[in-house]
Amino acid sequence: MNHDLSNSKSQTSTHLTVPIWIIALMLTLIFLGGVYFDHHSGWFDAKVYGPYQSAGQLAAYQPLSGEAAIVAHGKQVYEINCGTCHGPDGMGMPGKAPPLAGSEWVNAKGFHRLVEIPQLGLNGTITVKGQPMNFPTGMAAVGSAMSDADLAAILTYIRASWGNNADAVTADDVKAVRASVGGHHAIDGDVELKTIPE
Repeated sequence: MNHDLSNSKSQTSTHLTVPIWIIALMLTLIFLGGVYFDHHSGWFDAKVYGPYQSAGQLAAYQPLSGEAAIVAHGKQVYEINCGTCHGPDGMGMPGKAPPLAGSEWVNAKGFHRLVEIPQLGLNGTITVKGQPMNFPTGMAAVGSAMSDADLAAILTYIRASWGNNADAVTADDVKAVRASVGGHHAIDGDVELKTIPE
């Protein structure tokens, strides 16, 4: 028994140390993992946390719905097809096209005439805001090749822009007017335009 007791007293615990190369390897792996994470995640990327300079810029990237989406689409199609002559601000151009901003034709309660103008074209003199205007080349039937939805979007856009305040025009409205006019000739100035029901 004494022998066993003396043996147990002579045994002491020893501390095992982790080799320095394992610690260095672990720190290197942690560092490389952090670098990889920094480059491949969005945590510190300004594109994730601060890509917008203003609330307006942020709003421009938000998905639109309803009439706002139609107006936004109408603006795009207008700028491609109509903006060259009528201007991006709807003020028209002397000798080319009448203004749309503040136009009684654009702000009319009904939309029938407004659909017919791009569908059939317009020649001769037209009076806008009390001013008679003559456009020698006239307006081609640019809307005749457009889809009902695109023409409706353009008309909705111009009726809601530059201070204009009129109801939206739907694709069904455009379709109905197109069916009623058929292959009619270009409208001859506002004298003939006034004979068309609003």
